[in-house]
Amino acid sequence: MVTAALPAVELRAMRREDLDQVLALELASYEFPWTPGIFRDCLQAGHNCWVLLHDGQVAGYGILSVAAGEAHVLNLCTGPMYRGMGYGRRLLKRLTDLARWYGAERIYLEVRPSNPQAQELYLSVGFVEIGRRPNYYPAHMGREEAIVMAYEIKPLGSTRP
Repeated sequence: MVTAALPAVELRAMRREDLDQVLALELASYEFPWTPGIFRDCLQAGHNCWVLLHDGQVAGYGILSVAAGEAHVLNLCTGPMYRGMGYGRRLLKRLTDLARWYGAERIYLEVRPSNPQAQELYLSVGFVEIGRRPNYYPAHMGREEAIVMAYEIKPLGSTRP
């Protein structure tokens, strides 16, 4: 009996040498992608930038900003060929763990209404919609609003709802 080897999966801090692969995923995933400069600025600013590697290749990435007791998921992406493997959930868990470690009480993010898969992921881990930002994202026919979501971080060992 032959068994297929499971892929080697690693989660680690993003490095400058990851940027070409990160940008390739960004371009493959979004019609209005971040520029190389935005990713470099996030690394330079010291944001929590993480990659998930699948057999040594960048399969996804997440970027988290933390300040003043709040965190903000700036970007979370899994490459098209790696979707449905739980990698987005794994990256999001790392970002929420980091936010908790840094003492944030709440995590915010924006998501496009036209991205129901991302909305499902966020709702499934406990994010809730708290508002909308009109004309937030560029779109082919003008602008698209953003759904603003928040996640309340419970301290470890807390019985708080």
